[in-house]
This record gives sequence, structure tokens and C-alpha cells, in this order.
Amino acid sequence: MEVQELKTKSSILMTIKSRHDAAGGSGSRGVEVDANVEVDVNLNLGLGGEPSSSSTTAVATERDNGDRDMQNKRPKVHSFSLDWGTNFESEIHYFTRVHEEVGDADMPDVVGDGARSDLLEVRMDLTDDLLHMVLSFLDHIDLSSAARVCRQWRDASSHEDFWRYLNFENRAITAEQFEDMCQRYPNATAVNLYGTPAIHPLGMEAISSLRNLEALTLGKGQLSETFFEAITECHTLRSLTVNDATLGNGIQEISIYHDRLRDVQIVKCRVIRVSIRCPQLETLSLKRSSMPHAVLHCPLLRELDIASCHKLSDAAIRSATTSCPLLESLDMSNCSCVSDQTLQEISASCGNLRVLDASYCPNIAFESVRLQMLTVLKLHSCEGITSASIAAIANSSMLEVLELDNCSLLTSVSLDLLRLQNIRLVHCRKLTDLILRSSVLSSVTISNCPSLQRISITSNALKKLVLQKQESLTTLALQCHLLQEVDLTECESLTNSICEVFRSDGGCPILRTLVLDSCESLTAVSFCSTSLVSLSLGGCRAVTSLDLSCPYLDHVSLDGCDHLEKARFSPVGLSSLNLGICPKLNVLHIEAPQMVSLELKGCGVLSEAFIDCPLLTSLDASFCSQLKDECLSATTSSCPLIESLVLMSCPSVGPDGLSSLHCLQSLTYLDLSYTFLVNLQPVFDSCLYLKVLKLQACKYLSDASLEPLYKGNALPALTELDLSYGTLCQSAIEELLACCRHLTHVSLNGCINMHDLDWGSPIDDRLFAMSTFHEAFDSPMEKVNEPVQYQDDRLLQNLNCVGCPNIRKVVIPPSAGCFHLSSLNLSLSSNLKEVDISCCNLYLLNLSNCYSLEILKLDCPKLTSLFLQSCNMNEEAVEGAIMQCNMLETLDVRFCPKISPLSMVMLRTACPSLKRIFSSLVPNMISSSTS
Repeated sequence: MEVQELKTKSSILMTIKSRHDAAGGSGSRGVEVDANVEVDVNLNLGLGGEPSSSSTTAVATERDNGDRDMQNKRPKVHSFSLDWGTNFESEIHYFTRVHEEVGDADMPDVVGDGARSDLLEVRMDLTDDLLHMVLSFLDHIDLSSAARVCRQWRDASSHEDFWRYLNFENRAITAEQFEDMCQRYPNATAVNLYGTPAIHPLGMEAISSLRNLEALTLGKGQLSETFFEAITECHTLRSLTVNDATLGNGIQEISIYHDRLRDVQIVKCRVIRVSIRCPQLETLSLKRSSMPHAVLHCPLLRELDIASCHKLSDAAIRSATTSCPLLESLDMSNCSCVSDQTLQEISASCGNLRVLDASYCPNIAFESVRLQMLTVLKLHSCEGITSASIAAIANSSMLEVLELDNCSLLTSVSLDLLRLQNIRLVHCRKLTDLILRSSVLSSVTISNCPSLQRISITSNALKKLVLQKQESLTTLALQCHLLQEVDLTECESLTNSICEVFRSDGGCPILRTLVLDSCESLTAVSFCSTSLVSLSLGGCRAVTSLDLSCPYLDHVSLDGCDHLEKARFSPVGLSSLNLGICPKLNVLHIEAPQMVSLELKGCGVLSEAFIDCPLLTSLDASFCSQLKDECLSATTSSCPLIESLVLMSCPSVGPDGLSSLHCLQSLTYLDLSYTFLVNLQPVFDSCLYLKVLKLQACKYLSDASLEPLYKGNALPALTELDLSYGTLCQSAIEELLACCRHLTHVSLNGCINMHDLDWGSPIDDRLFAMSTFHEAFDSPMEKVNEPVQYQDDRLLQNLNCVGCPNIRKVVIPPSAGCFHLSSLNLSLSSNLKEVDISCCNLYLLNLSNCYSLEILKLDCPKLTSLFLQSCNMNEEAVEGAIMQCNMLETLDVRFCPKISPLSMVMLRTACPSLKRIFSSLVPNMISSSTS
């Protein structure tokens, strides 16, 4: 029973907590409901009488003491019923009396499901303190749900500690309901009535009934002068917020007199005149309000916000601000009437002013203003700000933040301020010169200053500098010893002298990232840096010379540098480099101890290359038509770990270069396609461990050039051979396929001299016997007497004969030993007429576009995909071919003119395993039915 009790308690608590976490709340104290969330419960609370005085006293005592003893049980509170529903005018969740909705008889003593006897077995005997602590994490929606668990939870969840803040924002609460609410919770300290139907009577009720009210929010309605007279008697009020409201009847002055108010927000309100006399007031906002007059008697005021008070005259602003001698923060942005005279009087009267926002004030020039204590100055879109204004600003020795966006007359800025940390200059169209000196300058924002030509920055704190799209910038001087990132994208006027700025012995000794994308005036880039890690020159189309001596450089971008002719990377820390996007590269020097991959594909004019990369494993020099034997020999000597070498379309490479491959003991992949090779003997002698050899379109190879493969046992590790588009004769191909049974992948695509692939003829066995004889004869004398060991089956897995126009017959019987063959591609062989295949592991056969195909015999029990696109075979031939293919899933007979839609059922009957039939004669692919 104890285990069941613990499980039940844990389940309930975890459920409530999970709902709280999912809501993202942290235990709100107000009756606050998201308007976008549809709640399925209704909060009904009732009292048998008035709130217990003992409970109120106990709670007040606890708050005064500050600390609550969580080990002792709390004072008992009256029973409340919290039952959430949707019948509080479908908007507000409100409390009604218990006896009207839910009585104690309706509340279970315990939690559980089933009969009353089952409930009695599991007692929820949590202490009040523990339950109170758990419920403190819930918002009011979840609190009300918890109230339905049992009497103890109902009482605990209605404790006034959880209802200090009563939030009725945008709810249709009536005066009677709110009055009842205030009686229920007389100790509430905060009320939000913004957007309620009648804010005046509700506000009056709040300040008269809630004796501990500290914060009151109202808005979207009308407040008469009687409300502001009444707040004088609410001695505990500390914060008053009125938003988007009409004050008074539009004629008389609104007076706010209060001895203890500290924060007043009169935002976006309509009123003729405001008089505020609050000796303790520290923060006042009249933002976006429409009063033409404002009188302030607030000697302790420190923050004043009159932004966008368009009707306030210059004299009214002057009178209001100068009456607050302790003012520290002033926001007068969008007050178009403000003049320099007002600023002068403010500077004389408010000696402690630290934050000033005078943005969008067109009549100020700031030339004769002296604000010695100013730390933040914002002057956005001030048309009167000129270089003379900067001289006055320079006298504010405490200045930390300066924002001068859209100051269209500003031509030069020169500031030497020891405390300046942040400066903004955006859309300053006439600015040409910028000089900044501050040891703590950490943020510089410069953007869209089209005339800016010269920048000089001295700072010991700046780490990142972004100067994008400064198309007129020609001179940049930096003394920033902590600078790590610089972005000069689209600074089109920068010249080669910019390279001197970022040298190791320059003003940026620890620079790590430099972006010079689309700096189209750069022609010769040279960097010598011991800190540079990343360099981007994307789109620098005029660069012809690149010299990088950056030992820690591990990323370089040269996209779009298509005019680069000479490149030197010595030394660099790059692990990979792609220069194939530089078609005009002629001279290359690379010294990269960490480089493992180098791509020169497309460097068609590269004639001089020195590559010293001892860890290089992959080199792609495709289409480097000027690459000669000397260069290849030097590279293989200095890069002995190369495993993959691509020399496709390198016609200048000859026997001497290929002979140097003996230095590459790890070479396993060699591509010599589209070369003018005549003799492969250097390859056979040098590449003893080669696994992949590609000889596509090597049309000058003789028929005897491959004899060492099948007669001399050359390249014993070779598994993949590509002879596509070659000119080898039929007999050479037959000997190769018959004798090199260790090959797993063979490609003979486009071989015009290949006529038949018949592995069932006696010649196949005879050629294999001859190969074993030659192998034994050519072996060393000490091995002559050893028996010749060979396997009867081929290791061939993948055979491609795509586009062989003269092949007519393919016969692969079981005696051919193709037990490993899994993929055979004969597509586009237009004269192929007969295919007879018996392969136990073949799973893919492609005969698409074999227009002459007439006979198809298949004994392939594992075949899963058969492609017969555009074949002229009839339905009976296809049916007979697939009958023995018990695992066939995909059949493609699109564009087969002799196969009708009606034959799909017949094909499916012949091969029940079919799942997909592709046919162009039906609207969509036909899939097998699962029924």
C-alpha cells in the first residue's frame, strides 16, 4: 500500500510539474491567462465568510520577517474551491462561492481512480509546507487544476501567497466581480487592469480596497481627475502605469500628487496638461503622450522619458528637465522643438546627466553643449550635427557609447576618448575621415558610408572589425593588439598596400580571420603572418599573384580568382587546397606540412609546380596539360605517401614521369585516362600495390600493352580496371576477362572492337589454362616446381559494357564461375540480340536501349532489378525471362512498344515477387497490391 501511495503522489506531482515546464512558466502570481490558449477549466472560489484574520496576520508576519520556515506547517486557510471552466463570460476565470458550484462533499479526500474504497486506500498526507513549495512552481491555470485533486490541495492552491498579483489584462471583468476579488485577496500587491471595460471604477476599487497595493497598471479607456485625486490616499502605491488612455475630460489639468510614488509611466495618453508633484519619484515616462504642457516637481527624479512628445514646446521641455537637478537619464528623441539653448540649460542644471538620447531632433547642433558626466549619447538623424559638433562631444571625457547614424552633414570624426567603448556610424553619406583612439574601444559599427576614404583606429580592446561595402575606402590604419577578425567585403578601392596592415609586425599581431571578398582593386596579395588562420579572397578577380607565408593558415578561399597566375604557399598549415578554380595558374609553390589533399583539376597552363607536402595522400592533376615529367618526379619524391593520383588528360606525362611512381609505395589509385600512353610497362614495374587503374580513352595503347596483366601476373593487387572507349581488339579483351580473375570491377564502356561476351565457349577455358602456364613459366626458378594455385571462379562483381555498338551476344553460364557477379550493365548496346545469363548472385541487370534484343534467358535467383527500357521484346519473351527470378522487385519496361498495359497482370502472375513495374503506357507506376 505504501508503494502504491508513493507512486500516486509522484505521478500527480510530476504531471503538474510537466505541465508547468511545457508552458515555460516559473510560477506566476497572477490570474493570468494567455488569450491564445483555450482553457478547459473554470476557476471558482468561494468563502464561507470573510478571510480569516489569523491567516492574514500570519501571512503578513511571514512577509515582514522575510524568511519562511519550510519545516513547519503553515497556518490553516479557509477552504476554497477552484474549478476551471469557460463560463466566466468566456474570457475571465473568476471565483464564485463554494456552495454555488462545488461543495466539500464533491471534493475527494484523496486522489485516485475507481470506487470510493480505492480512494481511501491511498492517502495524500503531504505536509502543508512541502505541498506549498511544490505548488509555488505552478502558474494559476495549473494551480486551479491542482485544486481539483483533493481538499488539501484545494486549500493549499488557494493560499494568498500565490495570488499577490491579480492580472486581468484584456479581460471582460465587471465591477462586482473585481470587488469580490479584492475582498477575497485584500493583501494583493499588484493589479493589472489594462484593457478591461471600465478602468476608472475598477481602478478606484483597487486603490480603495487593497491596502497593500504597490503596483497598478491601467489602460485603453478613460480616467477622470477623481482617480488621480484618490491615489493620494493609497499610501503603499509605488508604481503607476497608464497606457493608451484619455486622462480627464480634455479640458482641465491632471495632477498627480503622491508622497511615495517612485515610478510613473504615462505612455501614449491623451491629456491637455500634466502636473506631477512626487517628492520620491525616481522614474518618469511621458513617452508618446500628446500633452503640450508638463510641470514637474520631482527633486529626486533620475530617469525621464519624453520621447515622441511632439506637442511639447521647447520652453516646456526646458522647464520640465531643469527642475530635476538629479537627472541621470533623459530621452527626448523625436522632440522636434528641442534647441541647443535647451541643451545648454540642461547641461548647467543637470550636472549628473549620464545618458542622453536626442535622436531625430533636427534643430540641435551640439556645438556649445558641455556635458562632462555624459556616458551614453545618441544623436541619430540629427541634421545639425557637423564636424564642429564632434569637437564639442570630444569634451565629454566620460563618454562610453556614441551613436551618430544618419547624420548627413557629418564629414569627419576625430575622437580621443579614454573611455569610449562603442561607436556607430551608419548612413553618414558625407563622412570621409574617421580617427578613433581609445584603449577600451570594443565595438565599431560602420556601414553605408559611401564617401569614407580613411580610417584610423587605435584600441587595446577591439576584437572584431566589420567594414563591409565601404567602396571608397583606400586607407586603413590599425593599432589594435587584440584584433582577431576583420571583414572588408566589397571595399572595392582597397589597394595592395592593405597587406602591410596585417603583417605580423604590424598593428594587428594576433589577427586570425581576414575577409577580403570582392575587393576588386587588389592585384598582388602577400601576407606574412604567424597568427592568420583563415583568409578569404572570393571574387577578387584582378588578383594575379598570391604569396602566403602563414604557418597556421588552415583555410583559404579563392573562389572567383580566375586570373591568378602565380601562387606561393610557403609555409602554410592547410590540410586541403583546391586550385582547380584558377584556370590561368602557371607557377605554383606549396610547402604545407599538414596537407593531405591537393586538387589542381583544370589548371590547364600549369607548367611549373613545386609541391612539398610530406603527408599528401591525394593529388588530382586532371587536365593539367602542361604538367611534365620533371614536375611529376619532383612531386613523387617529396610526397611519398600519395595513395590516389589522377593524371587524366595530362598528355605531357611520359615514361620517365611514370617511372618515378616507384617512390609511392602506398599508391593504390591511378587514373591515366585520356593520355597518349603507348607503353604501360613503367606502371607495371612501379605500382606494385595498385588496386584501381583507369585507362579510359587511351587510344594509343596496343593490343599487347596489357599482356603483362594476364601473362606476367603484373599488378597482383589490382581489383578495378577501366578500359572504356579504348581500341583493344576482341582477343585482348577476351584474354583479359578470362585470365585476370582477381578483378572485381571492370568497365568496357564504348569499346567498339568488342563483339561477343561468351564465357561458355571452349576458348575461355583454353585462355585461362594458357595464363597459368605463362605464370608458371615466368616465375623464378626456385618456384618452378611449386604447384600452380588458382581458383576456378572469378571474383568479378561489377561489369559495365555500356554503349558497345558491336556486341551481339552475351552468354554467362554457371561454368564461367561468376559466383560474385552482382551488377551487369549492357545498356545502349544497340546490336545486342541474345542474352543468356546464369549467375546465382546477380541482383541488377540493365539492358535499357538494347533495341535489337530478341532472346533473354535468365537463371538469376537473386535478381531484384531488371531494366528493359526501349527494348523490342514481346510480352512472352519477358514473361519467360522473369519466371525463374523469384526475388525480382523492380521491372522497368517503359517505352517498350510490344508490351501493352494488359500484360502487366500477366507479368505479375509470372513473377509474384514484383513490387514495382515502370511502364510508360499507364499514367503512373504500377505497384503491387498489398491486399
